[in-house]
Amino acid sequence: MTIITPRRALLAGLAAAPLARPALAQAPWPNRPIRIVVPFPPGGSNDVVARPLAERLQAKLGQPVVIDNRAGAGSVLGSTMVAQAPADGHTLMVTSSSFATSSIVQRTSYRLPEDFEAIALLARSPFFILTAPDFPPRTVQELVAAAKANPGGIDYGSSGPGGINHFITEYFCLRAGIRMNHIPYRGMPPAVTDLVAGHIKVLITTVASANAPAREGRVHLLAYTAPGRPEGTRPAPTVREAGIDYEADIWWGLFGPRGLPPEVTARLNAAANEALADPAMQRIMAGEGARPAPDTPAAFATLLREELARWREVAQAANIRTE
Repeated sequence: MTIITPRRALLAGLAAAPLARPALAQAPWPNRPIRIVVPFPPGGSNDVVARPLAERLQAKLGQPVVIDNRAGAGSVLGSTMVAQAPADGHTLMVTSSSFATSSIVQRTSYRLPEDFEAIALLARSPFFILTAPDFPPRTVQELVAAAKANPGGIDYGSSGPGGINHFITEYFCLRAGIRMNHIPYRGMPPAVTDLVAGHIKVLITTVASANAPAREGRVHLLAYTAPGRPEGTRPAPTVREAGIDYEADIWWGLFGPRGLPPEVTARLNAAANEALADPAMQRIMAGEGARPAPDTPAAFATLLREELARWREVAQAANIRTE
């Protein structure tokens, strides 16, 4: 008779048991530096929003948060990098309203909104409606009357074909029932310069790009495109208060690749909203004419879908395309 000792029984049991793979414990997020892609050159409004946000996220998340400016193709280059990055919460993007308009007029390798996770709405700001010093209209109603009396005869500027300024001006024209002539520039500074000189007559632009000439009276401020007049700007009505059913603003937001774990999205949203409550962060944003606009990921995703639908309609109606 074979006597089975406890040691032999244990060895036999181990031999009979199927081999099990050891469980690999997943490192908690974040477990390495986080990169925030800004798909524009350094120094612009996206940079101004992204850099103080990165500092505050770094303090809250316990990992370095670095800014990576990847300009090119109207934000498409940097956006493509983010769309193709692993959805692990270590590659993010801060961008603005032009994210939506660029996807409508340019060929992209990504789909919007399908290939991105809307994480946090960061800030919003109305645009100025400005006119040249030698241009007679002093109100929105007078501008509309002048444009109706001279269809296509009033020149307006933009930062470039298919840019956000192009879209919001054509949207204004559609809502007001007028037609103006588009003069595209390579960026906003030369457009502002030509407005002051009277070479173009109308410009709808951000507060940050034209507050000085508006405040100093070198151009005429007719209206704001949305509520929320920024500090340090001259009083004027909104376009809607002036009698036209029109409202548009610029927004900045935090995105990631589609498929971010819900807990990562939630934690990033909470950290971003906490950063927006910092008075120092609010003062930085005020310099861009922006106000913090904390919201949930779901609400931000809804805003993006609504913006895409609106700008697609405008692009079709106004035949907006890159030239």
